[in-house]
Amino acid sequence: MDISSLNAYHLDVLKEVGNIGAGNAATALAKLLDKKVDMKVPQIKIMGFSEISEVLGGAETPVVGILLGVLGDITGYILFVLEQNAAASLVNILMGKSVDEKLEYNEISLSALKEVGNILTGAYLSALSALTGLHIKPDIPALAIDMAGAIISVPAIEVGKNSDSVLYIKTEFVQGTDSVIGDFFLVPDAESYFRLLNTLGAY
Repeated sequence: MDISSLNAYHLDVLKEVGNIGAGNAATALAKLLDKKVDMKVPQIKIMGFSEISEVLGGAETPVVGILLGVLGDITGYILFVLEQNAAASLVNILMGKSVDEKLEYNEISLSALKEVGNILTGAYLSALSALTGLHIKPDIPALAIDMAGAIISVPAIEVGKNSDSVLYIKTEFVQGTDSVIGDFFLVPDAESYFRLLNTLGAY
């Protein structure tokens, strides 16, 4: 089996996984900010590594990325990516500042970004674990501020040995009149894709 053998039903199951995970992340963000956070219905699709840079605006687009290894019954990576303006807005909301205020990358703001990424990706994996009954836990998060092409190179090299497919979840978090778009990329190895589908009754 390989990812190309997935049919429309399998993809629908994976999309529902993405939908539930993104909803759980929105709830976690609301608790973190202590404010009401709505979520627009996320865009979810399966794509290849070669397409990731394009959806992020090109390989040279400056972004903030939080990468966590996925451990347990499912292995691979989960990557949360924010455009730098979106990252600044999110941290400013968290710190009670104007969303338009320029973000200084210092120890406090970097720590806040890593914590936001850790909480959101953790909430996503927690939803996935609850939905499937599988034991899934995140590894220690790594934060990088770089061009999109460089950010995605780590999971591409590691997981790309066994799989070229990514579950992409584009999520728009809305808080009052402000909105922040974050991109989740769930990158299980090929065996984990099928374990996930089997657990959900799709195989």
